[in-house]
Amino acid sequence: MSERPRVALFVTCLVDLFRPAVGFAAVKLLEDAGCTVDVPLTQTCCGQPAYNAGDRADAVAIAKDVLDVFAGYDYVVVPSGSCGGMLKKHYPLLFDPASEEARRAEALAARTFELTAFLTDVMGVGEVRASLAGKVTYHDSCSSLREHGVREQPRRLLRSVAGLELVELEGTEICCGFGGAFCVKYPVISTKMVSDKAAAIEATGADLVLAGDLGCLMNLAGRLKRLGSAVEARHVAEVLAGIGDEPPIAAPR
Repeated sequence: MSERPRVALFVTCLVDLFRPAVGFAAVKLLEDAGCTVDVPLTQTCCGQPAYNAGDRADAVAIAKDVLDVFAGYDYVVVPSGSCGGMLKKHYPLLFDPASEEARRAEALAARTFELTAFLTDVMGVGEVRASLAGKVTYHDSCSSLREHGVREQPRRLLRSVAGLELVELEGTEICCGFGGAFCVKYPVISTKMVSDKAAAIEATGADLVLAGDLGCLMNLAGRLKRLGSAVEARHVAEVLAGIGDEPPIAAPR
């Protein structure tokens, strides 16, 4: 690629409020890949909570703002399959197909990528300069796997991390039980799902569980801690960027 692509980082609410290190890690990875990175200061929520709750009016209003804020960039990259899926899969459905907003939403969707997919599939990154001595396992979030087709991309990059041993997680494609409002509406079902996932993580013998969605990671970290597990949770971007001095992810109190 002859010119450095202009990339806008969609930070996401959870990263902004609970784990800013993920945003810094994403910027480092994108710049190392040869991108010029901007983090638009006026960005807000993607509107997914409103959309999932049936509040279409607010979801449309938020989407219109996002279309304005992220116009003009070559790509929009999101360190979250969930928020990325909202922009890529659901924004085009919010508007009248014949409207200008629908055209702009389709254009944004075509330029939007989950972080690891962008690095490997668009920028051609095959390895990273990072090291981590330990055994890790990877959880495939529902949105990354099903809305972006992300599965091999993070694994390919993780295999290039010096000293890292990747152990596959049984039932990696099964939901962790977070699902945004799902865990609030159906706490008993959600707790059973995350407990099963925690048991599968423990069975790998891994020191760390990684994923590309902070919501999943906070849910897993909280359950693992409550069960007395020593397994820690981190976003895959933190490991790939070599950011190892941050404390592990913890569920909000």
